[in-house]
Amino acid sequence: MIYPSIDKLLNIAGSKYLLVNLISKRIDEMEKVKNYQMKEEEYISKKNIGKALEEIAKGYVKIKAE
Repeated sequence: MIYPSIDKLLNIAGSKYLLVNLISKRIDEMEKVKNYQMKEEEYISKKNIGKALEEIAKGYVKIKAE
């Protein structure tokens, strides 16, 4: 089972395209700045893509309407 659930993430983002864009930007930020929203031991995932998904699911990353 994938964590977090794709259904939960789509409810937050509203669109799979917006979700992919958000994840991509968050991963770039993680890799460039080494800025993580949670403590390392709180993450279930080992890779940045999973960490970004967890942050979005927990509400640490917000979607800004333009």
